[in-house]
Amino acid sequence: MFNGLVRRGDWVVVCDGKKALVLENVGDTKVVRLKTREVHEQPDAKTSEQGTDKPGRSINSIDSRRSAVEQTDWHDQEEERFLQRLASRLDAEVNAGNAKSVIIVAPPRALGVLRQAYSQNLRNALRAEIDKDLVRMPVDEIERHLAA
Repeated sequence: MFNGLVRRGDWVVVCDGKKALVLENVGDTKVVRLKTREVHEQPDAKTSEQGTDKPGRSINSIDSRRSAVEQTDWHDQEEERFLQRLASRLDAEVNAGNAKSVIIVAPPRALGVLRQAYSQNLRNALRAEIDKDLVRMPVDEIERHLAA
């Protein structure tokens, strides 16, 4: 499926909203051998530690009916910030010349957040996006998925 996609020297970033593995292929297109360059993890704080108050209420100005305001999803906000920081980190590596080409492997939701955060330089270095959730797999299994 992805056979021949990953070239020698490509950076493969496997991530979701809480964890990111930045890997480099030290093998070739036939034998993918990923070496871990960086690991980033977002601490998963409890909701009670993130939000300090109960959901608010709003009053309709026409007939003074009240309705509840939806609770802020603090976990979603933290995941988005994590992915935005990851995109900035990758952009810095591309700008420094350390990463010539990048392949992103992430679930669809994370890819959507990342796409909004890509700089033009990172977008130019991007070789592929793979919508898979492989971040909890060991590196050797990720290699097998990419070489299959």
